[in-house]
Amino acid sequence: MVFVVVRGKGFTIQCVVTTEGEGVSRQMVKFVAGLNRESIVDAIPVVSVPDPKNPIKGTTQQVELHVRKLYCVSKAMPTLPINVEDASRSDAEIEAALQRGVQLPRVNQDTRLNFRVIDIRTRANQGIFRIQSQVGTIFRQFLLSEDFDEIPTPKLTPGSSEGGSAVFKLDYKGQPACLAQSPQLYKQMAICGEKDRVFVIGPVFRAEDSYTHRHLCEFTGLDVEMEIKKHYSEVMDIVDRLFVTIFDVLNGRCQKELEAIGSQYPFKPLKYKPKTLRLTFEEGVQMLKDAGVEVDPLGDLSTEAERKLGQLVLGKYDTEFYILHRYPLAARPFYTMPCYDNALYSNSFDVFIRGEEIISGGQRIHEPELLIERCQACGVDVNTISYYIDSFK
Repeated sequence: MVFVVVRGKGFTIQCVVTTEGEGVSRQMVKFVAGLNRESIVDAIPVVSVPDPKNPIKGTTQQVELHVRKLYCVSKAMPTLPINVEDASRSDAEIEAALQRGVQLPRVNQDTRLNFRVIDIRTRANQGIFRIQSQVGTIFRQFLLSEDFDEIPTPKLTPGSSEGGSAVFKLDYKGQPACLAQSPQLYKQMAICGEKDRVFVIGPVFRAEDSYTHRHLCEFTGLDVEMEIKKHYSEVMDIVDRLFVTIFDVLNGRCQKELEAIGSQYPFKPLKYKPKTLRLTFEEGVQMLKDAGVEVDPLGDLSTEAERKLGQLVLGKYDTEFYILHRYPLAARPFYTMPCYDNALYSNSFDVFIRGEEIISGGQRIHEPELLIERCQACGVDVNTISYYIDSFK
C-alpha cells in the first residue's frame, strides 16, 4: 500500500494505492511509490468519505481517492530546487519551529522568483492570482454597467505623459521615444472624441529608483476617464462605488482564497464603509497638526504623514479606506485643473487604504492656453505633447 497526495489549484486530496480488494497490482504500487514529487498525474479513482471520527490530516479536502488506474503525464526531476511545502510556510511557523529547536527551510524571494513556476503552486499564490483576476473582472463589469467603454492605448509614446524623469527611454527608428507611464493623455483625447466614459486595463512603465513595496517599474494599471457635467465630485462618486463593489464581491466570492492567503501572510479584514469617507486636504492637514505633526499646507504629504493620517482617520472614523481631495496645485501633475475659488489648490483627489495611497485622480485642464502655461511651470516640453494640447483646440 502507498499513500499519495495530489494537488490541483492549491487544494489537496489523499489517494490510496493498494493491492487489497479491487485494488491494483504490486507493480503498480511500486510504480506509484517511485514517482517524484510535483510530477503531473492522471488518476482514475473511486471516491470515498472517511469516518468523521478519524478525519484526514494534512490535506484540504475530507475525501479519499482509492486509485484504480494512475498515469504519469509528466515526470518531475528527483531533486527540486524548492519544495511547495517549504514555500508555503508562514514566517510565524518558521519562528515557532525555531523556538522548539527545529530549523525549517526558509524560501527567500530571489529563490522564489528564480523558480517561479513552482512558487506559484502554493495555496497563497493560487489565491493571490485568483483575486487579481477577480479584481480586473469586477472593475471591468462595474464600469461597463456604468456605460463606460474599454479602449486600447499606445504603450510607445513620443514624450513623457506624466512629466518628470521616471521614464524608460528608447530609440524608435532613429527618433527618441518612451514606454508609456500612463494612458492618461490618450484617455482624455478619447473624451474629446465624444466617448464620454472610457477605461483602460494595461501595462504601465515607470523608471522608478525607489526601492519600496509601493514602487514598481512595470505593473497593470486600471485607469478611468469620464466627462464631468458639473463638479469633479462625480468622479469620486464612481470611484467610491467601484471600490465598495470590489471589496463586497471579493469578500463574498473569494473567502477560500482570502483564507489561503491569510494562512501564509496574516492580515485583518479591511474596515470600510458603504459610503466612503471624504476629507479635504486642508482637513487632513489640520488633523495632523492637532496630533502634533507639522506638514507643508501647500505641499504633498510624505509617506510618514500619510501613514499617520491613516491611523488618525481609523481612530476617528473607524475606516481604513477614504478619499482625500482638493490637493495643493503644486503637488499635482501639469494637467490638473486649479480650483475655481483658490488657484493654490486643485480639483484632485487621492484614495487611501491603511494610510497608503493607491490611486490619484482629478479634473483635467481642457483650455489649451492654461495647459501650455502649466506645462511651462512644471518643466514639460510642450512640443512633445503638442498632439494632446491640439486635441482641445
